[in-house]
Amino acid sequence: MSQTIDGPDGKPRCNWCKTAPEFFAYHDAEWGFPVDDDQRLFEKLSLEGFQSGLSWRTILAKRENFRAAFHGFDFARVAEFTEHDVERLLQDKGIIRHRGKIEAVVNNAKRTLELIDREGSLAAYVWSFEPDPATLGPPQSASTSAESIALSKDLKKRGWKFVGPTTVYAFMQAMGLVNDHVKDCVTRSEVERARIGFKRPEG
Repeated sequence: MSQTIDGPDGKPRCNWCKTAPEFFAYHDAEWGFPVDDDQRLFEKLSLEGFQSGLSWRTILAKRENFRAAFHGFDFARVAEFTEHDVERLLQDKGIIRHRGKIEAVVNNAKRTLELIDREGSLAAYVWSFEPDPATLGPPQSASTSAESIALSKDLKKRGWKFVGPTTVYAFMQAMGLVNDHVKDCVTRSEVERARIGFKRPEG
């Protein structure tokens, strides 16, 4: 079975793009490109938590609604959410109305502020768990890694919720800590160039 599918331009992309037409844009412009912005990293961790048990297509379709509901994932503002805000979000048909996941985002916003106070930035902390590419198996051959397990364990120790090893590995794939585009995917080389030129954040 081929690991790629031809995109709209006839060039090969990762096979998972065939699941939904909107995946091509996300795949080409976002997935795997390195990110050092704390707000974007917090957003992705939050959305990966919401995805737990669901498909990424469901979450991606609602992403703008999530951004509106959580003030663009400004964690300083989300950290101030009250039980009233949780109840309000449970009535919001534009997002996933799951109390545990909503409460986890609020909790994790508070934990983010604590983490930044100790580590300097969420980006510096997260990127300290970047795997050595030489230790990884073939692209898209695993759903966890030693580093995702370690990051998950440390986040949980810090009080974070909905950050299991699989969730964290999906986050690492998306945010560029891992280049998991398959070998023949046209975007793989673009991501690799971006990773080479990327200045790793320091605390």
